Amino acid sequence: MGPAKIEVPSPKNFLQKHSKEPKLLQRKQDEGRKRMLTIPPVPHVTDHPLMGIQSKKNFMNTNAANVIMGVAKKPQPICVDRRQGDKYLLETSGLVPKYINKKGTFPLTFQDYGLTPTYVIKRNEEVKKAQEEYDAYVKETLRQKAMKRLSDEERESLLQGLKKNWEEVHHEFQGLSVEIDTLPKKIHKQRLETQMKQLEHDINTIEKHKIIYIANK
Repeated sequence: MGPAKIEVPSPKNFLQKHSKEPKLLQRKQDEGRKRMLTIPPVPHVTDHPLMGIQSKKNFMNTNAANVIMGVAKKPQPICVDRRQGDKYLLETSGLVPKYINKKGTFPLTFQDYGLTPTYVIKRNEEVKKAQEEYDAYVKETLRQKAMKRLSDEERESLLQGLKKNWEEVHHEFQGLSVEIDTLPKKIHKQRLETQMKQLEHDINTIEKHKIIYIANK
């Protein structure tokens, strides 16, 4: 109990000026002497420098080639937060994401960060396979529905068949009675006339066009 019993400092060990400042190591005299020996001596009055030494190197062409062949230095990304133009480094500004496990360098890109999940890769393969199957189906459908060209023999046979049908319908039309006084006779006459007009149209179309294409159904 009571105040702590500590040793009272001696009055002789009073605090002196600059006593708590770090003290520098004293330089040895030999170090200064060695330094003086490494300095080359002053040339003598009678010593003359070598004159007439010239270099054949073209410094202008060398510098121009170095500038042309050299890689341009990329400017360091910065940001300006005030209109007075105060600039700060963009990397340390906190305005861009920075990942500690990323392999790339600044500026950051996501090409080498993270791995694609397995299910995403499987899903992409399934979508690609389905697209290829659909493209093959469309191609096969278009091939089946492609137009076919009639040969000369088929065209001539079709033309002769149409003319034969027209002659048969015309012969039947010529056999009608002169007086058409009933409704069935009028309907029969109109039907024959319609068939004859359609056959005449088809015959004219085939005779007019030498090349004919038909669609496959």
